[in-house]
Amino acid sequence: MTRSQFEHVVRASGAILGIDDILVIGSQALHGSIERDLPREAERSIEVDVAVPGDVSGKKADLIDGSIGEMSLFHDTFGYYAHGVGETTAVLPHGWRDRLVRFETPATNGVAAWCLEPHDLWISKAIANRDRDRDFCRALLEAGIVRAGELEARLKAVEGLEEEVRAEVRQSIERR
Repeated sequence: MTRSQFEHVVRASGAILGIDDILVIGSQALHGSIERDLPREAERSIEVDVAVPGDVSGKKADLIDGSIGEMSLFHDTFGYYAHGVGETTAVLPHGWRDRLVRFETPATNGVAAWCLEPHDLWISKAIANRDRDRDFCRALLEAGIVRAGELEARLKAVEGLEEEVRAEVRQSIERR
């Protein structure tokens, strides 16, 4: 997904929800921190994971999915979409909210996307551990977007993580 496509999803999400702030927790959160082209493994995603703080019922996530989500007219028209998610969709290190990166440009029409900081994003993707997540994590390390030492510190800050999963994530940091 390009930066202009990301801006479009941010703008559309705010307009549909009638709010000025959204939370982006998936791979496209990199747009908040990276101004240059993203690694290919991040750009190939066609969805933006959008959450709304305080949407405990999931109604706002459902509104996103129904309006500009997968298989919507928006998706059919533009070839990319928003995926409404809850804040708890991703497993994140303690303190992640304090590290959110604000993304707002003239093209977002006053809507700010609060994006996961790259190290927090990497940890959540490494814990999810799908094939595409492993590729994404490898690409961020190879591009120098994240640093192994900081990833180790963030991994220690993940609460309630099974030790087996923690060990797998630690190994993926060390392998890279």
